[in-house]
Amino acid sequence: MDASQPNPASIAADRPLMGKVALVTGASRGIGRAVALGLAQAGAAVAVVATKASGCADTVEACRALGVKADAFGVDVADSNAVEALVKEIAQAFGGLDILVNNAGITRDGLLLRMSEEDFDRVVDVNLKGTFNFVKSASRLLMKSRGRIVNVSSVVGITGNAGQVNYAASKAGVIGLTRSVAKELAGRGVTVNAVAPGYIETDMTAAIDGAAAAKLAEAIPLGRIGKAGEIAATVVFLAGPGGDYITGQTLVVDGGLSL
Repeated sequence: MDASQPNPASIAADRPLMGKVALVTGASRGIGRAVALGLAQAGAAVAVVATKASGCADTVEACRALGVKADAFGVDVADSNAVEALVKEIAQAFGGLDILVNNAGITRDGLLLRMSEEDFDRVVDVNLKGTFNFVKSASRLLMKSRGRIVNVSSVVGITGNAGQVNYAASKAGVIGLTRSVAKELAGRGVTVNAVAPGYIETDMTAAIDGAAAAKLAEAIPLGRIGKAGEIAATVVFLAGPGGDYITGQTLVVDGGLSL
């Protein structure tokens, strides 16, 4: 082999998702942005999805800087017709779909007795129904490519949390959806898994004041709040060769918080 040419085996190890197309929702910031960048670093082309395409400009630019195709798309994930149309648009623009990461999520916290029906419904619509909409719309494409689905749940969906009845219910639902779809699509070679982050440094947790954040860190066995890149690394693992024989699982990435 010409020493001046890259070693194909080295390229495969460094960029195991080269030639793959990934769709990431909620990718304008936080965990979603980190996931999009992680997949791009691994070689995947990335369709970056948020409520408004304009909000994804920075993520798209950062992905392109890693040498992959990336474009921004906007949609309300709770709108099933809009999601179906968007998935078709992305598949046409990118030539298919191999990886779906459902990360879009919101919080509208409040104690049960004070929580409005609107706040409950909207969180479930975005976090759970939004995941359902993308999984349903993308499944046929993923069956053709024997692709991967990774749904972002939360440790709160496992442990529950006071003041987050709506959020916990939606994230617990994502785990149930993941296990059920994994059973339905396994025969077509599609793996379906969930990642359940604990407290992660994002815009959602930035509102926590310093004293409260320190107290949270003390409750975590590893002694610190997690980083978005650590969630992204887990998603990339499940989307890559390491996830070939893993399906229907929920990987908890919480520093031991849920122990």
